[in-house]
Amino acid sequence: MKDTVIIGIGNILLKDDGVGVHTIKQLENENLPSTIELVDGGTSTLDILGYFLDYKKVVVIDCLKAGYEPGTIYKIKPEDITNYRKENLSIHDVQILDVVKMANMIGKYPDVVIFGIEPEHICFDLDMTDNMKNSISEVIGHVKKELNIN
Repeated sequence: MKDTVIIGIGNILLKDDGVGVHTIKQLENENLPSTIELVDGGTSTLDILGYFLDYKKVVVIDCLKAGYEPGTIYKIKPEDITNYRKENLSIHDVQILDVVKMANMIGKYPDVVIFGIEPEHICFDLDMTDNMKNSISEVIGHVKKELNIN
């Protein structure tokens, strides 16, 4: 039975914004335990509510603008999102908080961790910057550490 889901969020048409989805594609090549499901969450964050209801642990990967160097990786919990200035958050991050609140209203309280990566450029382009491409392996390392996977 799967008890953990890793969800990559982002728009692959907007350069670095697609880092969550690209990370999921890379994770598909990893040898992960059968208890983990990988999900390309795309841009429709509210559509992923079911995962927050069905899994004990939810790991979200998305780009996150918080004003640090491009490629900076943030590990935050939903309750930490309120500490970030709203104008620095992507719409995905705000919606993740809404999804967590909806799950809680239904009586579900999954352990949620968000790995955000500071983008360099968000513009119409299918190819991510080298900074973001290079950060994917580091993000995967953080996710594996979070899930105690060697």
